[in-house]
Amino acid sequence: MAIIVHHLENSRSQRILWMLEELDLPYEVKCYERNPKTMLAPPELKRIHPLGKSPLLEHDGRIIAETATIIWYLVAFSHGKLGPPDDTDAALRWRYYLDYAEGSLMPPLLLSLVIGRMGPFGWPAKGFVTKMAMTHIDYVEGELSRRPWFAGSEFSAADVMMSFPLEAARQRLKLDGRRPSIVEWLDRIHARPAYQAALEKGGPYAFA
Repeated sequence: MAIIVHHLENSRSQRILWMLEELDLPYEVKCYERNPKTMLAPPELKRIHPLGKSPLLEHDGRIIAETATIIWYLVAFSHGKLGPPDDTDAALRWRYYLDYAEGSLMPPLLLSLVIGRMGPFGWPAKGFVTKMAMTHIDYVEGELSRRPWFAGSEFSAADVMMSFPLEAARQRLKLDGRRPSIVEWLDRIHARPAYQAALEKGGPYAFA
């Protein structure tokens, strides 16, 4: 059965298209547009999964949700390509960043977005949330200043997983010129042929 990606515009699901392109796996894309007023996913996605979120991967009768789980599934399906390195420390970093991207880094960035849309009502919390987000950004900057890729010396699925929160951070926190290692890493991933191919398949993407 073909791989189908239920892809929401300007969302985390862009990573799954990129991952599939890096793995050179054939797939079909079903695109969904956000509600222009609320920016929420359309109700059609709830017909695929009760939570109505994206990305969703459909394969062999399975509906697989959550980006990290989908990436793990694709690595296993591809017999370990872009999976954890052989070195134990690098393998632990690989596993860590699959969890860290959404579990720790993304929440303060999402809070920053929500607070920014609240206008004056969000001002009391803005400083605290920005400081929390920048603590993570400084940590990531330090990590990328020590190695070219998140797991180690080679590009891996950990880099795919970390792309969306750092793309969002670059835009929302205006990182250009302030965090050179992150910006250089983003420029490198955006130049990858598989990344460019994923953009063509997924349509306009605000964070590229």
